[in-house]
Amino acid sequence: MDEPCKAMALAGWGRYKPAACHVYRPERRDALLSLLDGGAPGPVLARGLGRSYGDAAVNRTGSVLDMTRLNRMRSFDPETGELECEPGVSLSDIIAVFQPRGWFPAVVPGTHFITVGGAIAHDVHGKNHHRDGSFSSFVDSIDLWTPALGVVACSPTENADIFWATVGGAGLTGVILSVRLRLRRVESAYVLADYERCANIDAVLEAFDTTDENYTYSVAWVDCLATADSLGRSVLMRGNPALPNEVPPGHAGKPLRTPRRLNATVPFDFPGFVLNPLSIRAFNETFYAMSRPAKGKDVDYEKYFFPLDRVLHWNRMYGKRGFVQYQATFPPEGRAGLRAMLERCSIARRASFLAVLKKFGEAGKGMLSHPMRGYTLTLDIANAPGLVPFLGELDRILLDHGGRLYLAKDTVAAPATIAAMYPRLEEFRAVLHRVDPESRLNSDLARRTGIGLPARETHDV
Repeated sequence: MDEPCKAMALAGWGRYKPAACHVYRPERRDALLSLLDGGAPGPVLARGLGRSYGDAAVNRTGSVLDMTRLNRMRSFDPETGELECEPGVSLSDIIAVFQPRGWFPAVVPGTHFITVGGAIAHDVHGKNHHRDGSFSSFVDSIDLWTPALGVVACSPTENADIFWATVGGAGLTGVILSVRLRLRRVESAYVLADYERCANIDAVLEAFDTTDENYTYSVAWVDCLATADSLGRSVLMRGNPALPNEVPPGHAGKPLRTPRRLNATVPFDFPGFVLNPLSIRAFNETFYAMSRPAKGKDVDYEKYFFPLDRVLHWNRMYGKRGFVQYQATFPPEGRAGLRAMLERCSIARRASFLAVLKKFGEAGKGMLSHPMRGYTLTLDIANAPGLVPFLGELDRILLDHGGRLYLAKDTVAAPATIAAMYPRLEEFRAVLHRVDPESRLNSDLARRTGIGLPARETHDV
């Protein structure tokens, strides 16, 4: 029986410029392979839970394969922590099953509502990149369907070029069928966190550089509206996994138990005037004042790693026009660029309700993986008149200081901009010529930025 096709408007989590797409939702591997074997008119693109912010999981000229029903866990080795699963398994699923047993994903981004396939496609990173690298550091192997080579087993040692092109490759090398990844053993559900106020950007960067080696996890909230001597003032939140004897007294004897709490939800789109420079400035002042210095504070993993996941549909706060998330990474010698970007945001009054700063460790081997050694600043910016020219200004600052954008969050960057930021792009395209010479796989992101090969003729659905 043919898989039904549904016409849907799709966008990233920022809800920026939705596009009409034709979506299939296979439930089993044979149905997926049937779609890939011509059942879904091309070009095709796999999509997970839609938490990339821009157009990475949008494909307006072909077919979108919703992978969320391909979410079976196949096996688990309690000795090594290796989990074999389908690509539609979410990090939330993994945590629900294995955290009570003392296992946790080794790398998690700011939300657990992403699929394993999506985590690989964008080689996600977390608060421990300076120590552990990105998600691909814990992926042992991938079974990948490719248009030209069929199903290929790839890993860091087998078909390694395909593996490192797939990691961070935005879904363009093939469709993941199964994954083997290593979880990390944990002894409690808590992080023992230290909180520190930093008066400005220089102070927080100094703290990163001098003491980050003492912490497994590190992240800073940044006030993007602060100016002058307070430019980039921050609250630094660093921590280490808590041992069983370090959890709150009420959880003694049951260190893997998490607090029970109800999720909030944003039930409707906020009017556009709610998030404005005045309201965000008031929030920033309050947050900075309330974030008092603390040492060894017990924070459960949900609150520390995924604070916004407790507010369902929080993207509605930006209203129907949506927002973009802009993630810029500067090399260690690019501090002046980081200051210039913060100054530009403050002057333009493009207030970011959520701005975070992290320190990256060494770059991984993924050809299009985003992290590189340095500092990464993430900004949420409302979609308002003049947004595209403003983002172009930020791109120029980033280029002038040797920086790089994150493809999972980009929305408007030009091909020349991306080519200048990713020196291994031609190496990536060489792999595409082997695995998909006719561009059976494609996306709005690939076409807009030029990272893929030219698309073949589009067919009607």
